[in-house]
Amino acid sequence: MTWDFSGDRAIYVQIAEQVKLRIIAGIYPVGTRLPSVRELAAEASVNPNTMQRALSELEREGLLYSERTSGRFVTEDSAMIAKAKAALAQEVIDDFFARMERLGYTRAAARQQILDTEGENNG
Repeated sequence: MTWDFSGDRAIYVQIAEQVKLRIIAGIYPVGTRLPSVRELAAEASVNPNTMQRALSELEREGLLYSERTSGRFVTEDSAMIAKAKAALAQEVIDDFFARMERLGYTRAAARQQILDTEGENNG
């Protein structure tokens, strides 16, 4: 899986977002052991300290947990993952509506645009 970074935010924040997305999408399933910090850092072409910081942030959020000698694992709390998924979806929706408003659409008009586009693609 590729890692995609931009210059607008700290790399560790972007790593945390991308790992969170992989958890939410099921790429890293519930209870799964993650690759080591060094393996992930090499894969992402970042310093292991940067990867460590990102994973520690996800531990603080409760999406990951550590077992001293076994490594890091995805939480087994499916409700927590569902909550993170809903929060991320809400961010995407809010961003969509903000962008549509900059184009001059009201929320109602943006919703209608979605329905019209969906109808065109299904018809």
